[in-house]
Amino acid sequence: MPTEIKQSENHNGTGTVFRVSGDMLLEDAVLLQRFVKEAGEDRSKTVTIDLADLHFIDSEAAAVLRRLQHDDGVHIAGVEIFLQSAIDSAERLGD
Repeated sequence: MPTEIKQSENHNGTGTVFRVSGDMLLEDAVLLQRFVKEAGEDRSKTVTIDLADLHFIDSEAAAVLRRLQHDDGVHIAGVEIFLQSAIDSAERLGD
């Protein structure tokens, strides 16, 4: 299933939300990273990545998300248990 990334403002206008659906591979994560970095240029706003509709993520994409979450202060929401496990595994491998 192709990856779809939708950008919107959160309910109170203080941040940007990226809703990701489908399957995420490395190329998709790199594209998302570029979007997140552009949105994060305004430090007064938060950036959230919503993965509730994501069906699959490969380990390389998980590593990109881990770096975004830890290095850039991005909040990741809607993570299913297996996706969180993949991100945690990538974090252990990256350390």
